[in-house]
Amino acid sequence: MEKELEKAQKILKKYNQEQLLNGYEKLDEEKKKILLEQINNLDFDKISELYENTKKEISFKDEKITHMEYVDKAKLSKEEYDKYYKLGSDVIKKGKYAVITMAGGQGTRLGYVAPKGTFKIGGGVEKSLFEALSDTIKEAQEEFNTIVPWYIMTSRENNDATEKFFEKNNYFGLNKENIKFFKQGELPMIDTNGKILIDEKGLVKLAADGHGGVFEAMSKNDCISDMKKRGIEWIFISGVDNVLAGLVDPIATGLAIDRNTLATGKSVVKRNPSERVGVFCKKNNRPYVIEYTEITEDMANAKDESGELLYGESHILTNLFNIKALEKISKNKLPYHSAFKKAKYIDENGNLVVPDKPNAYKFEAFIFDAFESLDDMSILRVKREDEFAPLKNAQGEDSPDTARQLYIDYINRKKNKKNN
Repeated sequence: MEKELEKAQKILKKYNQEQLLNGYEKLDEEKKKILLEQINNLDFDKISELYENTKKEISFKDEKITHMEYVDKAKLSKEEYDKYYKLGSDVIKKGKYAVITMAGGQGTRLGYVAPKGTFKIGGGVEKSLFEALSDTIKEAQEEFNTIVPWYIMTSRENNDATEKFFEKNNYFGLNKENIKFFKQGELPMIDTNGKILIDEKGLVKLAADGHGGVFEAMSKNDCISDMKKRGIEWIFISGVDNVLAGLVDPIATGLAIDRNTLATGKSVVKRNPSERVGVFCKKNNRPYVIEYTEITEDMANAKDESGELLYGESHILTNLFNIKALEKISKNKLPYHSAFKKAKYIDENGNLVVPDKPNAYKFEAFIFDAFESLDDMSILRVKREDEFAPLKNAQGEDSPDTARQLYIDYINRKKNKKNN
């Protein structure tokens, strides 16, 4: 371990990050080993670049931003609906369809200390988010008489607890051979001076690398090769916290096949011009999602000939990709965006600092940055009440209360439709 320590010391001196070894002597042997492995495997040039990027302002001065065409699912003619349904259902029936759920987060913002996917919907619905999503997969398997493999992206923090939860619940009646867990990547958190933080255990403070990290994580964990062995062609990717995510969607699949695109993004129309959501558009004639922090007021309020918002298609993190697109995307690094957050850390004196305001940068890749690598993609507008019940906040909008009500209403509509 002496050689590893010397190697780490040289690296840290070169990059002016010596603080990472401040508490080294106080660590037990196992933690010393982990810390040295962390240091000797970090890409310090990349970290320096990410820090410098926090000082740059985002500008679209030289970019051509235009609106993006979409298909409204609710306004499809019977002929269109039947055509898309047949194309998509043929893919699903032949076992060429898989689902990825991004579930690396904890339920911290909900006041819940456990993997977010284990959170119970409540209000008489004694199901976890994972169980509600598994119901969707089971229903599709029965409807199309097929197998839909389920890939679940966890994190270093919650992987063991997630796997145990599935085991304890007998994989919700699904065959465990068709469920694969894989871990999301992480990046160090840094302070406003570019110094890497130390966590409460005396190790490098790491944070998940955002939902855009799913592509690299899939590649590193052999998910894509597993899909190819299974003959999978279309893969639906969404987050664990949207309890109504339409995971197995023949219409979205059929639309992509009919339009000859390698992806379909689902959207819901913005509630109003100022809603804080990213929206689909085109940047330099390629698919793109422009964030609410980036869109101008004129763009946000612009309307088309029918009086609808020109930039009104909200990205809701429910996207379908052809495996060819996933292979291409996973070979290239997506750009990282910085977020200024509150982060506990150990200072140079070995004291735990618990800040009351943001003090550190975390770096995340966003899934929609992958869209720019595609020549085009299809956009399918869906109804909020049918496919979008996010669970983000403890109270108010997008909380357990709102998600629960949307889920209950949806289940009741399905029952009524079936009975009639």
